[in-house]
Amino acid sequence: MAFMDRGSKPAVLVTGGAGYIGAHTAKALHEGGYFPVVYDDLSSGFREAVRWGEFVHGDIRDGRAIAETIEAHAIKAVIHFAGLIEVGRSVVRPDLFWDVNVAGTLSLLSALRDRGVDRLVFSSSAAVYGQGGRGPLETIPETAPKAPASPYGDTKLACEWMIGAECRAYGLSAVALRYFNAAGADPSGLIGEAHEPETHLIPLAIAAALGRGKPLTVFGQDLDTPDGTCLRDYIHVSDLAAAHVAALKVQLPAGGFEAANVGTGEGRSVLEVVDAVGRAVGGPVPHGVGARRAGDPPSLVADPAYAQSLLGWRARRSGLDQIVADALRWESNPAYSTGARAAANKSAQAQ
Repeated sequence: MAFMDRGSKPAVLVTGGAGYIGAHTAKALHEGGYFPVVYDDLSSGFREAVRWGEFVHGDIRDGRAIAETIEAHAIKAVIHFAGLIEVGRSVVRPDLFWDVNVAGTLSLLSALRDRGVDRLVFSSSAAVYGQGGRGPLETIPETAPKAPASPYGDTKLACEWMIGAECRAYGLSAVALRYFNAAGADPSGLIGEAHEPETHLIPLAIAAALGRGKPLTVFGQDLDTPDGTCLRDYIHVSDLAAAHVAALKVQLPAGGFEAANVGTGEGRSVLEVVDAVGRAVGGPVPHGVGARRAGDPPSLVADPAYAQSLLGWRARRSGLDQIVADALRWESNPAYSTGARAAANKSAQAQ
């Protein structure tokens, strides 16, 4: 793959930039006048998703390799996505999550300090709030209690604490973005959501509707919500990418640390998503109802007011029908194949 000329663009290191949100953010950086340098171990990301900037194969826990990458590319700022994200897996392998997410972030912070990089945007999560602690129609502000319900959430909150302490001690300035349910795909169809195995609702519903996957299971229909199914705040991945670029531009004092929710402020239920997918494909989504999943909060919906104020940002492509349409375009791309991507990644890792 031929890489574009950097020219005078400031270089931004994107750890985990071969993953779903990272790849979309690399595209947004390129379009915003930056030069993305993607640093990824390809354990879950895809080499072919790195279409903008340059690629460096490396582990987030390898502080020396990160420092060398920063120096070689004259990195000016970092957007940090690299880490493990599967909530269920974190319950059975908490040690792995603490090692990759927390020790990896510690390695990154050390490299930034040693190389004089003083700006960081951190990919945090609504998981820091745990069950949410509010009613089904109430949104969650940044001041809500932090009570993670999984080791994954624990690691995200621990990373926020570490980054905040680093800011106060060494003059780093940082923004942590706590986002809710990333969804959709780039409107171009070049990049989109690809996980193996897939666990997210919208791609699973599309796969069921297209006959590519088994019928969808709706986990619980007796929750304290308007239709009895879980409410979630779906944010288009392109809007989320734009928020990360906006966070780079926020004027913060040396040592400043801010945390902001990134969402729409509107909860959509599982059944609403099923209906939206059905409209998009022109047919029903095969589905059944199963038992509630342990620890699944009835509602997780962001209060996005602070992010809108801090970042000068607003979700613009996050209507549910638009999210589903973009996701369907990606899933219908004849070149899309999770198996093919996995094979390509295996080849890339061997090189």
